[in-house]
Parts: sequence; C-alpha cells; structure tokens
Amino acid sequence: MKEKILRIENLEAGYGELKVLKGINIEARKGDLVAIIGPNGSGKSTMIKSIFGLVKPTKGQILFKGKKITGKRPDEIVHYGITYVPQGRLVFSTMTVEENLEMGAFILKDKSIVKERMEEVYKFFPELKEKRNQRATFLSGGQQQMLSIGRALMLKPEMILLDEPSLGLAPMAMQDIFRKIKTINKQGTTVILVEQNAHLALAICNKAYVIETGRIALKGGKDIAKKQKVKDLYLGH
Repeated sequence: MKEKILRIENLEAGYGELKVLKGINIEARKGDLVAIIGPNGSGKSTMIKSIFGLVKPTKGQILFKGKKITGKRPDEIVHYGITYVPQGRLVFSTMTVEENLEMGAFILKDKSIVKERMEEVYKFFPELKEKRNQRATFLSGGQQQMLSIGRALMLKPEMILLDEPSLGLAPMAMQDIFRKIKTINKQGTTVILVEQNAHLALAICNKAYVIETGRIALKGGKDIAKKQKVKDLYLGH
C-alpha cells in the first residue's frame, strides 16, 4: 500500500469569529488525486488554504508525511514539497511569462536548475513557451491558468493544491486544464483538487470528499458520483 502523505485530523478553522471548518478529517496517499467538492461557502477553499498556511487552524492538526505542518507559514510549507495554485489565476500581470515562472522557483539558488525546470514547464505547456516574453496580463484565461500551474510545478512538488482551477474558463480551456492535471498526477504528483465543477473533478479523481457546511458529508472513490445525494446536489440529475 502506498505511503500516507497527507492526514488532516479534526480540523477547525475560520475567519475571526466565523467558524468555517468544523472538524474535518481527510487523508491522501502518495499518488492520489483527491477531489474536494461541495457547494459555495461549504469550506472547500478554507480547507486548502489551511493546508498551505494561508488560514491558521484553531483546532486539529495537518500532517504531511508524518510531520506536523499545522499553522506553518506558506514560505515554510513549500520546503516540505507542497505548492499551491490559488483560485482566480493569480499571476503577476505586469511580469512576463518567464518572470512569473522564475517567481515560482524563488527558493532555488542554482540558476541552472531554474533554467532546467523552466524548460520542463515549457515542454509541458508549449503555449507558454511561445509567449515566454509576453506580459501575463495579455494571456487568455486558459493560458493564465497554465502559467499559474506551471509556476507551481517549478519546485517539482510532491503534492500540489489546486483551488477551483476551472473557475471562469471557457469549456475547451477547462477540458485542457483538467487533462493536464490528470497528467501531472500520472507523473507521480499527489493532487488535492478543490473544484466547483463536480462532473470534471469526479471524472479524474481516485478519491473524493464532499464538504457541506464545514463538515465531511460523504467520502469515497470516484464511484461517489453514483450516490443519489451527490447526483441530486452536484451533478444536476
């Protein structure tokens, strides 16, 4: 059996007086592609931000490869081999594609390794190579999402956290991005995917959790899509 890479135990977190997560338990093994689905405001993004240190939990713990990372800062968490792709394609709009990718490799001191990683990203996303000297603000939505993912790949993470990667994308760009996410996972990277589009997320995952009002309502494999509750609430049946 594959190594347990992520364990979230009884996690509670929120914003000031607002408690969003109310005792979340989630786990992932090495090489898993875990889909986290649920309605808007259910706590999906808060959970993923808690893993990456953007929201400080008030209770519970987060373990990565057996090491406690609860409450650590994002700049510390990247050193564990975890990267994060935020919701809304947050690229540095005034910087070029190349400069954005360099920002993703900020902890690497060896410039030759940075260059090597960049070429790997360009091979994975050929469209970015064509636009390497173009400012990110002039890219299409799909290309900006590629850049955001490419930037996270610059550190060759063991685990990548994706927050709503389909948000605001045209259907064709959405399909392209999800194919790439599947490929990233097949290459050995553990993926935690928070996604509003349950159809797309459940089509590529091997494990799924449904969050409702800050709690895990359902969990299972991709066959969770067959459950009547999931069909009724998220799949439009």
